This record gives sequence, C-alpha cells and structure tokens, in this order.
Amino acid sequence: MALTKLKGNLERILDKNLADLVRGIRNNKENEVKYIAQCIEEIKAELKQENIAVKANAVAKLSYLQMIGYDISWAGFNIIEVMSSNKFTFKRIGYLAASQSFHQDTEVLMLTTNMIRKDLSSQSQYDAGVTLSGLACFINQDLARDLANDLMTLLSSTKPYIRKKAVLLMYKVFLSFPDALRPAFPRLKEKLEDPDPGVQSAAVNVICELARKNPKNYLSLAPIFFKLMTSSTNNWMLIKIIKLFGALTPLEPRLGKKLIEPLTNLIHSTSAMSLLYECINTVIAVLISISTGMPSHSASIQLCVQKLRILIEDSDQNLKYLGLLAMSKILKTHPKSVQAHKDLILLCLDDKDESIRLRALDLLYGMVSKKNLMEIVKKLMVHMDRAEGTQYRDELLSKIIEICSQDNYHFITSFEWYISVLVDLSRMEGLRQGHVVASQLMDVTIRVPAIRPFSVEQMALLLETSSGFAVRGITGQVAFSSMCEVLYAAAWICGEFASHLKEPEAVLECVLKSKVTVLPGHIQAVFIHNLMKLYAHILRKASTAEEKERARQTLCVLQERLTPFMQSADLEVQERASTAVHVLRVISKLQDVGEADAVNELMQLFQGELNPVAPKAQRKVPLPDGLDLDAWINEPEPESNDEPKADKGSLDIFYKTSTSVSDFRDGYQGESVYEETEHMQSEDVRQSAARQQVRREALRVEQANNPHYLKASSQARQSPSASSQLLSPASEEIPVMSINLSVPLQVSTSKKLSDKYLELERNKEASSDSKKHRSKRDKKKKKKKDSSDEEETIQIVAPQVISTMELPEGARLSDSEDDGRPQTDPHRALNIDLDTPSYPKEKPVVCASLEQAVSTPSTKIKKSKSKNGIEGSKEEKARRKKTKQEKEEKVAPSKGVNLNDDLDFWLSASNGNESKKKKVATKAEMTVEETATSDPKKPAKNKKDKKEKKEKKSKKEKREMKDTQDRDEQNNHLSENMITPVTTAWKPLVDDKRLVMKYRVVAVPHDQHQVLVPVMLHNRSSKTIHSMNFNVVDSANARLCRGQHEQDGVELPHQLASQSRVEIPFAFAVMDSTMVHQLRGVLTYMTQGENGSVSEKLDFKLQIPCSVFLTSDPMSNDQFAELLASQELPGKAKILCEGIALTQALDRASRELNMRLVEMDSSGTSASLYSHHLSDHHLCILMKSQADGRLSIYGKSSNPSLASSVIEEMRQMFA
Repeated sequence: MALTKLKGNLERILDKNLADLVRGIRNNKENEVKYIAQCIEEIKAELKQENIAVKANAVAKLSYLQMIGYDISWAGFNIIEVMSSNKFTFKRIGYLAASQSFHQDTEVLMLTTNMIRKDLSSQSQYDAGVTLSGLACFINQDLARDLANDLMTLLSSTKPYIRKKAVLLMYKVFLSFPDALRPAFPRLKEKLEDPDPGVQSAAVNVICELARKNPKNYLSLAPIFFKLMTSSTNNWMLIKIIKLFGALTPLEPRLGKKLIEPLTNLIHSTSAMSLLYECINTVIAVLISISTGMPSHSASIQLCVQKLRILIEDSDQNLKYLGLLAMSKILKTHPKSVQAHKDLILLCLDDKDESIRLRALDLLYGMVSKKNLMEIVKKLMVHMDRAEGTQYRDELLSKIIEICSQDNYHFITSFEWYISVLVDLSRMEGLRQGHVVASQLMDVTIRVPAIRPFSVEQMALLLETSSGFAVRGITGQVAFSSMCEVLYAAAWICGEFASHLKEPEAVLECVLKSKVTVLPGHIQAVFIHNLMKLYAHILRKASTAEEKERARQTLCVLQERLTPFMQSADLEVQERASTAVHVLRVISKLQDVGEADAVNELMQLFQGELNPVAPKAQRKVPLPDGLDLDAWINEPEPESNDEPKADKGSLDIFYKTSTSVSDFRDGYQGESVYEETEHMQSEDVRQSAARQQVRREALRVEQANNPHYLKASSQARQSPSASSQLLSPASEEIPVMSINLSVPLQVSTSKKLSDKYLELERNKEASSDSKKHRSKRDKKKKKKKDSSDEEETIQIVAPQVISTMELPEGARLSDSEDDGRPQTDPHRALNIDLDTPSYPKEKPVVCASLEQAVSTPSTKIKKSKSKNGIEGSKEEKARRKKTKQEKEEKVAPSKGVNLNDDLDFWLSASNGNESKKKKVATKAEMTVEETATSDPKKPAKNKKDKKEKKEKKSKKEKREMKDTQDRDEQNNHLSENMITPVTTAWKPLVDDKRLVMKYRVVAVPHDQHQVLVPVMLHNRSSKTIHSMNFNVVDSANARLCRGQHEQDGVELPHQLASQSRVEIPFAFAVMDSTMVHQLRGVLTYMTQGENGSVSEKLDFKLQIPCSVFLTSDPMSNDQFAELLASQELPGKAKILCEGIALTQALDRASRELNMRLVEMDSSGTSASLYSHHLSDHHLCILMKSQADGRLSIYGKSSNPSLASSVIEEMRQMFA
C-alpha cells in the first residue's frame, strides 16, 4: 500500500504540470506545433494511468490546449472520469474542461445524468455549485428533462449560494425543455421575495430575460416588481425591472399611471447614467401608452428632454449616442419638445464619430416642418460638400431625400425648389446614389402634374451637360460615374412628357451626340425608347413643309445612329434598337407612299397615362392555383462531356463580331474577349494599336479645323514629339491664354441652383415680419387676416400630389407579416400563458370502484323518515347553507392570500377603497334610519309578531319539503335517462411472465377535459407483488392526475397475491380532446426472489382515443343533408379498408365509436353516420362498398384534427 502511494507521488512529481506546459510553449515558438503534438502524446499516456491525480493534471493541460484552438473532443470519457472524482479540486478541473469542450450534441453526455444528479445532491455546497456552473454550459434537452425536478428542489435549498446558481440555471433549462417552465414558475416567483439579495437579483434576471421575448405572460408579476423597484437600491436590478416595465406598459396602460411618479423620482435622484437612461426610456413608453389617459404630462417630457440634453452635451461618446437614441424615441410622439434643441442636433453633425452623425441625421428627419425644411436641407448640403467618406456622403444624400419625401411630400411647399435640389445633388462628385436621385425625379414628375414643365426643362439641361458625368479611367478611356443613373430619369422624363419641351429637336440632337455607348445597358435602352417618343412628338408637331422636311431628315439620322445598337452585347439594347429601326423603316415607307395616318399610328405606341405603382405590388399578387414557380418550364437537357465547343461564329446570334463599326465597338466592348489562341490575341493587340493611331489622327484634324481650340506656339507645332504629346488624350500641359471680351462671361460659382428659392423664402418671411410690425389693427382681425393669408399661400404654392397607387388585379390589401422571430428561436416555445393552468381543474386520483367514479353528480338526497318532514327540511337547509358558503368562498378571496398579487385588484386599489367607503357609509345611514324608525315602547305587539313569524316559517318549511320531493322525482327521471358513459373494450398494456396489465378508456359524461382509465392487474406468478408505483410521462396535451404529488408517480395501496386480480381506475386530464394521445409509462413493483425482495419495472404505452368523447346525438336526414351542404365542415379524411363488410363496419362503429346511423341507401352499398363531440364539433362519416370488395370511408368534421383522428382509429379497428 505504501509503495503504491509512493509510486503515485513520484509520478505526480515527474509529470509536467500546466505551468510546465505553458512555459514549454513559450520557449518553443519556432516549432510550436511539433512541441504541442509531443505534449498531446504525453497527455494521452497520462490519461491511461489509474491515478486520478495524474488524470486531473492531464485534463487541466487539455483545457489550456483547447483555449488556444486544439480539439480535445477525443478525451470526453476521461473528462467525465475526472468529473466523477470525490475530491473537489479534481472535480472542478473536470467540470471546467466539460464546460469548454462539451456541447449539446456531445454523445457522451448521456452518461453524465446520474453523476450530475449525485453531485447536485451533495452535502458540500461547493460540489453542487461547480456542478451547476458547468451544467449551464452544456445542458441539452435530455439533461434538462431528466434533471428538472432535481434543480427545482435546489430552489428551496437552505444555502443562498446554491439557490442563486439554481435560479440562474433554470433559464437554460427552460430554453432546452420548455415544459419545465409551468411547474417551476411558482417557485421562481417565490425567489423574487427571497431574503438573500443575490438570489433575488438572480430571479429578477431570469424572469426579465424570459419576459423580454414574451412580456404578456408575466404581466401578473407587476405588483411584485413594483415593490422591488420602490424598495431596492441595487442599480443593476433596477435597470432590469425598469426594462421589464417598459415592455409591460404597452400591454396594460393602467400600469403607466402607477409608474410615472416613482420613475420621475428616480430621474431626479439617481446619479447613475445607465439607470437614468433606462428610466427615460420607460417614461417615454409610459407616456405613449397613457397619452389618452393623462390630460397633461408635458412636465415629464420636458424633464426627460433636459436630462437627455445633458447626456448629449457630455464628452463621453457613448452617453452622447444614447442621448440621441432616446431623443429619437421622444421625437415620434412629442416633436415640438425636441425641435427646441435643433441647434444641438445640428452641432452633432460635425462630430468625429460617424455613428453619432448618423443618429443626428435620424433626428433631423422628425424635426422638419414646412417652415424649416429649406433651411435644414441647405445645411445638410453644405455639410455634404465638406464631409469626408463616400459612405457617409451617400447616407447624407439618402437622408435629404427621406426628409423631403416623407408623408407624401407633405412639408414641400415649392416643388421647383425640390427639383433644383435633386439636380444639385446629381452634380455632386463622389456619390454613389444615382439610382435614388433618379427614382425621386421620376416620382415627383409623375405624381405632381404642375411641376412637369419645370422638371422637363431641367432634365433637358441635364442631357445637354451629360458630359459632366463622364470620367476618364486609368487607361484613358471615357466612362461614366455612378451618378449617371440620373440620365436614365432625364431621358425618360423628356420622352414621356415631350409635350412640355420647347425645342424637342435640340434635346433629340443632344441625346444622339452624347456618348451613349459608354453608358450602362439599361440606360442605353431607355435612351433608345425615348428617342422614339421624341421623334413621334416632332412628327406630330410638324405642320409646315419645312418642318416636315426636318422631320424626314431626323428620321434618316435616327436610322443611321440606331443601327449600330442592333449589334450591342446587351440583349435589351439590341431588342430596343431592332424594334425602333424597324418601326422607323415602316414610318419611312408610309411617308413615301403619302399615308397621312402614319403620325397617329406612331403616337398610339406611346399613349396612356402612367401612374405610380404601389410598393411591394408584385408581392401582393396572389399565386394562381396550379402555378409552381420552382418547376421547370422546359426540362433542362442532360449535360454531355463530348459536347462540341462553341465556335466564334455562334456568337453572332447575339451580336456581330465584325469590326465594321469600330468606334461603336470601342465604346462599350472590351477587346480580346473571345480569342482562343495567342496568335489571335496578338493580332487584336496590333489592330487596337492601329485603331488608336487612327483616332489620334482624326483628333489632330478636328483640332486643326476647330477655330475655338487653343493652338500651341509655332515651336510646339514644329516639334513632332510635342505635337503628339499635346494631341494625346492623357496630356495635361494645355496652354492657358487670356481672352479679351467686350461682354463679361457669367461664370457660375459654387452657388447651388436651389439657393435662389431659399433666398425668396427668406425675403417672404422678412416682408411678412415687417408688415406685422407696421400693422396696428385689432388683434382679432389681424389673426383672421394672417390665417387667411396662410391658407391662400398654401393653396397657391402647394400643388396637388397624386397619392393613389396602382395595384395589380387580384392583389391583396396587405402582406401577412410574422413576428419576425425565426422558427428555431427557443423563446417561441416559452410563449406560455402562466396565469391559466394548462389543464382544467384536476380531480384527485380515483382509487374507488368504476361505478362510483362515473356516478352522476346529481345524486339523490337521503332524508330521514319523520311524520312532518321537519328533519328532512333541516337537512335540506343545512345542505343549502353549505352550498352557499362554498360559493361565497369561491367568490371572495381566501384568507392568507396577498391581494396585491391580483393585478386588477392592485391596479384598481384606489377605486376599490373609495367604493368600500361608500358602502360603509350607506350601511351606516341605513342603520341610523332603522334605529330612528324603530319604537322601543311596543312590548304588547312582540308576542303577536313572534306567533305570526312562527306560522309563516312552518308554511315555508312545508313548501320547501314539497319542492324537495319534486326535485327528487326529477333527479330520478334524469338518472334513468342519462347517457351512459362511452367505454371501450379491454386492451392489452403489458404481458409479462409475472404480471399482466390491461386497460380501457372511459369518458366522464359532459366533461371533455377528463377521462378515466381503469387498469386491470393480474398476478400470474406464485409470489406476492407489493409496493407498486404507477407513473406516466405527461405530454403537452394529456397528463395523469396525481393529486398533491405533481412530479411523482402514484403509489398503489394494493398487494397482489398469487393468481389474483385488481382493477384500479386513474384519472387523466386532457387539454385537446380532438386528437389521439400516446403516453409512455412505467409500473415498478417489488416481489420475492431467491435472494430476497427484487425490484421489477414494466414499461408500457397507453393510448387515449378521441372517440370516447363522441356522443350519438339523433339527427334527421334533412338536418344531416343541410349540415353537409354548409361550409362548417372544413376537416376531411379518407381511408380504404379491406376484408370487412359494410354491415360489420356499421355495427362496430355504432358500438365502439358511439356513432348513430342516419340513413342507408336501398341497395345497401353506402351508409351515413353522425356523431357529436363534447366540444361541440360535428362528425359525419360516409361508408361505401366498392366493386372490388373494399370499403371506402370518408370523414368530414368541423375540426380537422377530429376527422383525421377518428378515421385513423377506424383504420386500426378494421385492420
């Protein structure tokens, strides 16, 4: 023994510990991987030893290796072995390694259930504590289900250390096993009032985290949380509680009236910025929810805004961001309170932190009004000029458009100003939001008819200066910036509303002269399409011979310019160009023939008003029946490896590869795209160099013939190198010469096009202010005049905006929205109403005979025999008195129950006190009146009054006795005609060599939420069976009624002698009686064996069919036909049965499923049955014999689950 101990100590001394491992890794940085591999081999050797200390040291080293990224999942069994150690220092190492390496899908976790249960019940709080901490990291559904009861037991531990950890772990249990929430919730609720502040804080954290996703289920806890909020000094717990109240207030507006005062006090008193922020957030939520309940709460809003201003002015960037975030929430409901701090928000636009600038932009969105819109937009545009960062500048542009377009352009008084703003934004450099600006230009022009002439004029100017969007790339080729998307809108607007153009010929010429081929394909397509619109307008406008001749020349130019586009690589451009060219050829032929209707035929192509389309219009179109968008229209051809490669000629299907139109190809195609050999690539390079030389010579000739081009000096002209350098497109040394002009040029400065409208607006405001100061009229008249002037101004300035949106035919009015949570979110399963039990009121386990269990509640009242029936009447009175007391006890709150737990009582406590005072006062007044009216000096009449009262009392007792007899007769009649309970035949449950179990299901009359399951036990062995325990694993919709022991099985007080039988009924609560319930259970018992008593276990599966809740109510043929013709039977099911005749099926369905035959045809091949469910659902069955001998059964029900469940029962019955 001593030698073994000495050997173990030597092994521990010689082995490397964790510090040696870390030191070795640091010393072997060059060959770290090799060193760690060597260490892992040593660790594997250590894990094979029997000494638990050596294994714990190895697991500790593995934990460190896992931290630096090495996989240690192969050591799962060794980690569990260290976890099971009795020594705390080793156990802690094992649970640390498990918490790092184990996860929910680790296979070895199934081996840890009993070990963890043992550690949880340890007498040492540190063993239980480290177990709880480790279990939280790797708990899965199986562990949560098996250990839920043990963890709930720890909630009542006498040690606060254990209670706190158990409370926190319950949150992980709820996520993995949601069914544990309901039984654990009462104990968790008790922990909110735990004397230990740590346990209390843990319970608050768990409940607040649960309520974060499902707040309505925890509304009943509001009184307890209110008490904690007003009494606790723990800031972190207060933050959690206040967050919870912020989520609960929208669900219960009355709660806000109680919260406003304590929250305001906290805002005044607290110095913690985090608590202050949460208080302000909750006050905002409260004021939103009680905006209609409190007449005035401006003081609270002003207090919140002042505190938020302090946060925004703070130097801490985090506090500044939170202040802006909370200010945006106030802005939604109280914009005027925030607009007073517009200067502070504008200052935040110059902050270094981009997130703060973006949050300030969001605030400006809600601070806009008709008066300050132009000023705010101007400041934002100035800020955009000097702002850095493309992303931030794009965000600024988007925010400007958002501000102006909100509420259907509600704040815009001058749409000319807005068009000018959009044009100015399109000309700014370094932006990537061209599509946003283009969309706005088109939307405003379409929806505001009054602005179309001005918009068309500005778009024509944009097309004339389209070269401003061109940039020169690295290779010297011309390209367009992302803001060229504006040209898309400009071309479309000029073409769609060409009637507002003063000179459509000039616009058409500008479009043709611009470098269209460099533009993206979708913009080229719009240019081509709208060129046709412009030409149609020119052709219609031509009235004189000269104008018609110019139109004919324009037609020739269009045909010539559009023909190259037919070779475009873009299919849309190619199609548009081909269509346009062919239409132009037809028009040319008609003009040659002298057809007068050519203009009208061309105009018919572009007739019709275009309206704005509603957002998400395509999503609102319902999918037609039978259309599968994922199915192939034509089945794809199978892939083949020996498929020939596409030759160059095959590409001519899309565009020609000829170089006849070299300039066009250079504009939008890259060279060397489809070359297959190096020879072809080198040939293309030589051709490209030749084409570049031709372009340079053409440019030199154009410069020489252009009188407006500034020529270089004679020395430069004589030098060929200088000439080539000058004519090179990449040359930057262009000479600058001064020009003497008699008329000075008006060179535009940095002043924006929209600035003049802002100046006009300021002049208007200044003139109106001066008029107000000079006016000395009466105040009332002046107010009337000002209001009328404003109305006139609005009528003149604000044009009509088309607000109607077009929807496709058959579109839905709204989209079906989900709550936004993914289907895998575990909080979905935790959405449980904790105020109402999941099962109806349960009855205790029935341990009597079956006849007593199903007896009718309206039993006869036994009366003692007497001559005058006085004793019977006394018993009747006592019974009534007892019933009355029971009713009062149900209505009145029981003693010992805290009334503040009732939310309605707590929220209406003040009203209840007032009504109570009124009742007391009324009662006192009545007592005073009775005292005043009573006369004490009437002793003579007292005896007479007593005698009369006695006679009345005897008459009343006789009447009551007679009524009792009548009621007994009625009860006897009801008991005779009462529907007998639906029973099923005995079914085998377990057939063991010692014990046989059978069961049947019995429905309780008029109760759809409870059934009785008698279980027959037969001891076929020669030994006595005792200590039997019956238990069933409850499901979500069915459970065994256990009485007080909710989590335990039912102890059976029976001893089964050899060859004896006993029948024991059990009660089951059923939540959903329209479906079949499958329950797993176990029966444990003790019997005598060879070496003493032996414990045995029998597993079984118990089925509760839904047919036991069916009643055979009578129904006529007409009623049955009317029910089938109605729309009340959406549930349908169908089966085919073999080997059973129709008459046999009818007989079994009537006896075993309690169905009533309604009608049967004369041929005897079909029959209709009806049954009524206790939950008021109809069930109709049609049985029909087929020609091949099979029996088809069709079921229809008002509940789909009921129809499918009963049909499934029939399939099993007739199988």
